[in-house]
Amino acid sequence: MAQRNLGQQRDCGDPIEIIDAAYWMKGCSSLGRLRYALLVGVGKGRKQRGLCLLDLKEASAPAAPRDAGVEMRRDNGQRIVTGARALSPNLGERMLPARLLDKAVVLRELMPQDLKIEIDRLTRTEAMDAARYLASVVGLAHRRQMDAATLKSWSRELARSHTKTLDAPSWLWGSVVELAGIHETAYLEHCRRHAMTQ
Repeated sequence: MAQRNLGQQRDCGDPIEIIDAAYWMKGCSSLGRLRYALLVGVGKGRKQRGLCLLDLKEASAPAAPRDAGVEMRRDNGQRIVTGARALSPNLGERMLPARLLDKAVVLRELMPQDLKIEIDRLTRTEAMDAARYLASVVGLAHRRQMDAATLKSWSRELARSHTKTLDAPSWLWGSVVELAGIHETAYLEHCRRHAMTQ
């Protein structure tokens, strides 16, 4: 890890030292998986040494199937970091794949900008701006996977299926709502099963 610059004011060759570590249960995605918060010293000597906080999280296997013609990293840590660098370079460049206790993990330096959005504190305009930005990130990532003919066909279908009162085609809106419901049901069932094994 000393070979990668995790912070903006550090040299890649700076020595690092784990000062403290603690098991971290943060959200249900971590249930039953390795997750630790690490306090790390970077640099030489007490006066020169800076501190950073790292999130170490077990890299789980993908839930979604992949296209047979697409090359996918076999190591889950490398797969997650590769995806993060493609979707959000500012985040992905602060991540490293690693192994701990024979499991794939991802290390990420925690920064203030990583704090989750408090949706209930956003104004309507701020919420719409955030939704538009997040949708564009996902949309661009999916667009990169299409060839020119597929992209043209997809764009035509979206334009053809618009209604006067809704920007999204009704079939797309319906499938997203249905998928959100399925996800919520599966998430709660996962929590129930995990709680029963404790």
